[in-house]
Amino acid sequence: MRSATLDRPPVFSLAGREGPRLTLVGDTGAVAHVLVLEDDVVRLLVLPDGEIRHGRTWTVAPGDAEVVAEGRDRFDTAGFACPEFVIDDSTPGLLVVQTARIRLRIGLLNLHCRWEVLTPDGWAEAARDRSTQAYDFGWWGGKPCHYLARAPGERYFGLGERSGPMDRAGRRLRLSNLDALGYDARTSDPLYKHIPFYITWRPDNRVAFGLFYDTLADCVFDFGAEHSNYHGPYRYFAAQHGDVDLYFLAGPGLPEVVRRFTWLTGRPAATPDWALGYSGSAMSYTDAPDATARLDGFLDKLVQHDIPCSSFHLSSGYTSIGDRRYVFHWNREKFPDPGALIGRFAAAGVRLLANIKPALLLDHPEFEAVAAAGMLLSDEAGAPALEQFWDAAGAYVDFTNPAAAAWWTARVKERLLAYGIAATWNDNNEYEVTNPKTVAHGFGKPFPAIEMRPLQTLLMLHASRRAQLEHTPGETPFLISRSGFAGMQRYAQTWSGDNFSSWETLKWNIPMGLGLALSGVSSTGHDVGGFAGPRPDPELFARWIGLGVFLPRFSIHSWNTDGTVNEPWMHPEILEDVRALMRLRQRLIPCLKDQLQRYRDQFEPVMRPLFFDFPDDPEAWAETDDFMLGDAVLVCPVTTPSASGRDVRLPVGAQWRDVWSDEVFEGGQVVWRPAPYARPPYFMRI
Repeated sequence: MRSATLDRPPVFSLAGREGPRLTLVGDTGAVAHVLVLEDDVVRLLVLPDGEIRHGRTWTVAPGDAEVVAEGRDRFDTAGFACPEFVIDDSTPGLLVVQTARIRLRIGLLNLHCRWEVLTPDGWAEAARDRSTQAYDFGWWGGKPCHYLARAPGERYFGLGERSGPMDRAGRRLRLSNLDALGYDARTSDPLYKHIPFYITWRPDNRVAFGLFYDTLADCVFDFGAEHSNYHGPYRYFAAQHGDVDLYFLAGPGLPEVVRRFTWLTGRPAATPDWALGYSGSAMSYTDAPDATARLDGFLDKLVQHDIPCSSFHLSSGYTSIGDRRYVFHWNREKFPDPGALIGRFAAAGVRLLANIKPALLLDHPEFEAVAAAGMLLSDEAGAPALEQFWDAAGAYVDFTNPAAAAWWTARVKERLLAYGIAATWNDNNEYEVTNPKTVAHGFGKPFPAIEMRPLQTLLMLHASRRAQLEHTPGETPFLISRSGFAGMQRYAQTWSGDNFSSWETLKWNIPMGLGLALSGVSSTGHDVGGFAGPRPDPELFARWIGLGVFLPRFSIHSWNTDGTVNEPWMHPEILEDVRALMRLRQRLIPCLKDQLQRYRDQFEPVMRPLFFDFPDDPEAWAETDDFMLGDAVLVCPVTTPSASGRDVRLPVGAQWRDVWSDEVFEGGQVVWRPAPYARPPYFMRI
């Protein structure tokens, strides 16, 4: 290949068309493919040296609930409409590709792209490449990157689970799945999930559009934190490996972008009714020497305190040998009869969800056999590649090896489901591989494991779900996962990880959940009360529950540093308030069930920011703690201490009924609402 230089950038020409795909070839050997997949979805694949790095995708599943474990060929167009489109090359140096919704103008010198979308007022610019070195055609050593011009006032939303405000403008964020125990919900980065998709909103022409970079690699998104004298205002995506494989999703409205991206990455998994109730948990229960007695005591206290509960997260202490965890091992001293314990929970109407982790410590009872079978990530010589995992060294299960995935599925069935465990809690699955020489099986084509970390997470979910489908084929499988990749909604519910117990976390976990919902992942929640740190005082605990009852995942889960446990009855002085909130949750279940079905059928987010439903209200774009549950319920959490009530600004465009008082208010005004613990403010749209 002949590399480009600053004074001699590549010049492209249209080399051919095959169905929905156009191929452009540069005079330096670079190649670009344009694929017209839908009227509102156009894909651009840029290969600076003409070679594709990853020939398969695991994220793209248009409207489907599954991608085979081996992945989907990147040029497979099954599931897409592939509509007719117009090509115009009448202007020298310019190629125009136009669908009913998108017009892509490609400057053939240096591959300069400009995207336009059709609005009610005609064609409007959505995005354009930076005029200087938008792609790496030899300028920076061949890493995948994409630089776009940054228009004044642009706002950016998405990237899944991120800290801080919903609008990412002015920030630089890194996607690299990380076990971020006790993170700061306002500032910490990176976190647990890898969803390289974001939405741009342009107030100047009221256009929204989405950009999805289909990459397995750790990557950075810069939304104006970086400035350079030589390039003008810009933003960028840069990955450590792989290709620039970009899906442009036209709006022009934000809801259309969100629905289309969710559809693109796959139909959300169904949620069984039992998963919508309160789910109990605490690490200390299974860590205790008398774990079985502690768990039986939890059931007794549910009855004693009249607390409804439909599931329980069984923490990893059930797998312990000493103070370490060994996946699929039952500690028979603490759990002499797992089946009987699980049966008692089932008789009480409480299903158990068992914690499983994808790494085997060196002294795991099955380590030698699994390693000998080549089912762990390995070094160059084929020996298990060791990584730090909790308090010891271990090696990760390699789910790109079909034998390892089959072993995992069999163990889930034999060691968990056969005893009556109802679902898997896939935890500590960030795959923090650090050594670039670590090798993955790659379905028979060995590959650097560091280049496919989030894929391992997704394939773990695939294998766990397969176990449940095989064991109980007539039941809706249910999984929970802490880490995730774009498309994870096809398999699992998730949560915001091991948060910290504080008022700040309560406040900033709200936009974190909204960011996930705008990125296709709506079956979410938080560890109510906070997972790490000191136990919450009565006021903070009550306000946490007052938020949690409105979210799809409602679990009180903790590992308090002072040795205490977050339980509904932990503060007797607010027990009546907690009972009332639990009854509220029960009343909300039909609403949540309906919204999750709409999410599955119509790709509608469940939890959403105010501007999703009220884009014409300027104040709806302001940062706020308030959010919509579906299109009809306005939730107004209390996130500050010592508050007897709070002001609520009601969105313009509807009337609002205070559920507690039955008062009706016109949108556009600010109303003060009392907020006793048992009555968190919320309104119905009428």
